[in-house]
Amino acid sequence: MNRFQQEVDAAVDALLLQQVILYPTDTVWGLGCDAEAPPAVQQLYKLKGREAGKPSIVLVADFDMLKRYAAEVPAELEAMLAADTRPTTYILPAGRAVAKELVAPDGTVGLRVVKDEFCFKVVRRLGHGLVSTSANKAGEPTPAVYTEVDAAIVRGADHVVNWRQDDASRTTPSRLVRLGADGKLEVVRE
Repeated sequence: MNRFQQEVDAAVDALLLQQVILYPTDTVWGLGCDAEAPPAVQQLYKLKGREAGKPSIVLVADFDMLKRYAAEVPAELEAMLAADTRPTTYILPAGRAVAKELVAPDGTVGLRVVKDEFCFKVVRRLGHGLVSTSANKAGEPTPAVYTEVDAAIVRGADHVVNWRQDDASRTTPSRLVRLGADGKLEVVRE
């Protein structure tokens, strides 16, 4: 078995035990857990020092998985997902499958279909959405690369993914698109 697959398997094993992982996302280094496991989400928020009511996004493998976590999906979203050329988070009304801790006060959840190979394989094998929040204490700078992750976060994670720890490339945050009151998708952050 190759190193990449070993890292995927180890991350999924930790997630299945409802543990918090430190991992490279399609944008920055993140903390994650199973999006359907409230105790794991609570543990992640405690590690991050994140206040209750401040949601995190959920990474999904495909459009079908996205529909599992959204109560309402606009007709044009599937075509938009196919045309996305960069990571894009869609803010949609939350469905019942997502842990309530991930739902914003307005009843929405941020969902992103991942194209990054590592994240995709983890989410696909897990079979659930993967929480994704930056790997920093609340209010501290977001770590774009592993060497910027605070040592307390590294020690506090149940599992640290070794994949791409030496990767120094940086990406921009995801684009944000929200479902408006008129039922149309609108760009919130380019």
